[in-house]
Amino acid sequence: MTVEMHAGLASEAGSKLKMLISHVGNLPTGNEKGLFYALDLGGTNFRVLRVQLGGKGDGILHQEFAEVSIPPHLMIQTSDALFDYIAAELAKFVAQEGPEFNLPHGRTRELGFTFSFPVMQSSINSGTLVRWTKGFSIADAVGQDVVAELTRAMKRQGLDMYVSALVNDTVGTLAGGRYTNKDVVAAVILGTGTNAAYVESVQAIPKWHGPLPDSGEMVINMEWGNFVSSHLPLTDYDHALDVESLNPGEQVFEKIISGMYLGEIVRRILHRMAEEAAFFGDTVPPKLEVPFILRTPDMSAMHHDTSSDLKVVGNKLRQILEISNTSLKMRKVVIELCNIVATRGARLAAAGILGILKKTGRDTVKNGEYERTVIALDGGLYEHYTEYSKCLENTLNELLEEEVSKNIVVEHSNDGSGIGAALLAASHSRHLEME
Repeated sequence: MTVEMHAGLASEAGSKLKMLISHVGNLPTGNEKGLFYALDLGGTNFRVLRVQLGGKGDGILHQEFAEVSIPPHLMIQTSDALFDYIAAELAKFVAQEGPEFNLPHGRTRELGFTFSFPVMQSSINSGTLVRWTKGFSIADAVGQDVVAELTRAMKRQGLDMYVSALVNDTVGTLAGGRYTNKDVVAAVILGTGTNAAYVESVQAIPKWHGPLPDSGEMVINMEWGNFVSSHLPLTDYDHALDVESLNPGEQVFEKIISGMYLGEIVRRILHRMAEEAAFFGDTVPPKLEVPFILRTPDMSAMHHDTSSDLKVVGNKLRQILEISNTSLKMRKVVIELCNIVATRGARLAAAGILGILKKTGRDTVKNGEYERTVIALDGGLYEHYTEYSKCLENTLNELLEEEVSKNIVVEHSNDGSGIGAALLAASHSRHLEME
């Protein structure tokens, strides 16, 4: 991972790890003041939120948010149709602003825009859409600046708002973590998909040719789901899953550690056991042939079953795969499978985090000094799959020297990406230059 990080920072085509420059040179300090908005678009729902920041020592005074689902037809129509819908909902939300939110006279409202799709970013508040993912397919938006598209839509709605930061959800999580804890140096999302972002010294980014930020630092969006290496312990099941996926050869690391795929790997193993070892009797259960029928939340529920007769496992096999009359011995084998697949994923995720710590020199003690390092983690897989998150944390401690591991903390940063975008709008506010 560390070798690929170096290669990705050296040139645009240097590695499968994209190591995208986020243009975030000023992370929130806790001193930001004022009213800021955020729009978080990352899937079939989007969120709008507002925060009132009190400045040094006061933190977030008030916050409110609303969640809106996107009608499916807008995900495949035109750029104008999608952004008009979003801007109209944002305008409704602004109209409900209460007296506890205070915008100084003569100021324009400012917005942080979390946009969790591949973007080629050219400044802190501009970036062109590379491609859609997650079921979106709007051809006329590809190659367009998404901030300009949103700004035009807001204008059409009569909404006077300035987009001061365009961020990826992982970068937003890092900003949200840093606001409350100055020792946060990286953020990792482990949910349906996975990604990581961290703070890098500008001196260590050969491909950066822009002006040096005052901080001397730059947040790097690794896009680590795309990491691939001959050292990854890939099996026949992984190769088959990859070949049959929508993006063969891409997101290889994501396909072995994230929530979208863990349940599917278990299904594939069970299918082979049914086929080659008659694990479920003489015939292969038809439902076991259906890709992605076994979701990771179901795998997690089975893995965490502590009942004496493993009733949860029995129920899940019956309800999802229509396999009844399973013996206790069979149920134990299913739990062991869940454990093997989850453990591999968690240990590899921990190894990825170690790669970031090595790259930034935080995996050792420097001149007898112990540097406290916090990694902000978010995502449903990390939050809800307890065996996975416990294994990840134990592995990280195991990989680090004892003295170092005492100073490296993994912290859950709940809903960091939305708040993080509002905080980045504040730390990159155009009003800062006027003050």
